[in-house]
Amino acid sequence: MKVVTAKEMREIDRKTILKIGVPGRVLMERAGAVVAAKVMELFEPRKIIVIACGGNNGGDGLVAAKELFNRKWNVKVLLVTKEDRMSRDCLAQLKVARKLGIPLEFRTTITGKDVHGAVVVDAMLGTGLNKDIAGPIARVIAFLNSSSTPVISVDLPSGISSDSGQVMGVAVKASYTVTFGLPKRGHLLYPGADYTGKLFVEEIGFPREFLTLNDINVEIPDKGMMAQLVPERPRYSHKGDYGHVLVVAGSTGRTGAAIMAAKACLRAGAGLVTMGVPESLMDVFQSRVTEEMTLPLPDRGDGTVSVKAVDAILRFSSEKADAICIGPGIGVSDETRKLMREMVSSSRTPLVIDADGINSLGRDRIGKERTRNILRKALAPLVLTPHPGEMARLISLDGSRSQEADTKGISDLRAQIERDRINIAIAFSKATGACLVLKGVPTVIAGSNGRAFINTTGNPGMATAGAGDILAGMVASFVAQGLDAMNASLLGAYMHGLAGDFAAAQKGMPSLVASDIADSIPDAFRELAKENES
Repeated sequence: MKVVTAKEMREIDRKTILKIGVPGRVLMERAGAVVAAKVMELFEPRKIIVIACGGNNGGDGLVAAKELFNRKWNVKVLLVTKEDRMSRDCLAQLKVARKLGIPLEFRTTITGKDVHGAVVVDAMLGTGLNKDIAGPIARVIAFLNSSSTPVISVDLPSGISSDSGQVMGVAVKASYTVTFGLPKRGHLLYPGADYTGKLFVEEIGFPREFLTLNDINVEIPDKGMMAQLVPERPRYSHKGDYGHVLVVAGSTGRTGAAIMAAKACLRAGAGLVTMGVPESLMDVFQSRVTEEMTLPLPDRGDGTVSVKAVDAILRFSSEKADAICIGPGIGVSDETRKLMREMVSSSRTPLVIDADGINSLGRDRIGKERTRNILRKALAPLVLTPHPGEMARLISLDGSRSQEADTKGISDLRAQIERDRINIAIAFSKATGACLVLKGVPTVIAGSNGRAFINTTGNPGMATAGAGDILAGMVASFVAQGLDAMNASLLGAYMHGLAGDFAAAQKGMPSLVASDIADSIPDAFRELAKENES
């Protein structure tokens, strides 16, 4: 399903009205009717329904009031705007409401008496909000949030940015939101997702061709789409048919990262996995691995990989590997910085770069343009899997040598990424040619073609050490099994979250550890298999 900005939704509205000939008032009638239907579905008829209306969104609220009133529900309309500021279509609905005798008042306050035992329909502000809310509507919203009254928001909770999910001064904390045609970015991005409550996406007559336009470049991957990406396993096959992953990972004190990434590769279906690890730690790894093979790599004598390992990695991968997962737990040093530059520049085997592999690229003090040039000149497909802090280091333009200045710059940039993760991910992928899996809530997967996906699986229990290593291993496994970088990233992120959801159901979110996610990958496969069978 596509996900739209306010501008994109307005264009769908415009085309439906002008090109198809569906009047705006008809769309308003349909929108209000589906809101009323959802109220009747969710609540008992004896409930008082208070509909707070304002702006053009108020027209939808007035239609909902009419539908409920005609079905003998107890309805009261509070118009938190001035009549001369209402749109023509909204005024037409106001005229109908008055003729029907629906109780309504123009006022800018709501009291406990108004909402006692009631359900509130929030039809105050829609998707076009572009500045912080202040004044009477801000006070109405603050009052609603302080009460225990259930709220159904129309289209978008009032006060939430449609494009970024940011709170514009103050915002309604809805129990439910009914939106039309397509979800908006603000429904899925935080904090907007927390304010949206349970989201219902309802059809009101937009032509399907307008809802699936290629110009809309952000989507939600659904279960059916992901099920189709799962690599097939013919009866007549062997381990060599399912790819060989080389996992270059681990250092002194961080051997677990390598082991978790390798386990995830196998659990996600790779036929063979070799762990390329510092040679001085071979005894440690040999005592802990079972299904995985090991490749000793030159190190600096302190349990960290040396730049001299490049030749061994390239030689092994050119002969045997279908994908390389590099970075988990390798540390950050001058050696790893050189190693990562060489690997990106020289590898003809697809690379999935995670954790310290990303940090080694981002901390090289070579600046944004040079880092992007290195990535852009890669010989093989690249997937990068940063969290926002790692992403900030990748794109930082701060050339200061001051650690304090660097720390502040990265912190500010990280906050900016969190506020605009979709656009930043898309811009980075287009500039570098790499596929980006920007981890977080939610994870955004972006490709060099300017398209992005918002992942909807996963839970807070997955905020635990090693979860990213599992994700990187899964993505590398799917690359090795023949998926392109974008589809491998999509399937990896979706199944990683789905496995985390199964693990949380079994273990509880507070107790969840990364190995639980890996152990639940089979549950995720079974869930997607059901989708293919249905």
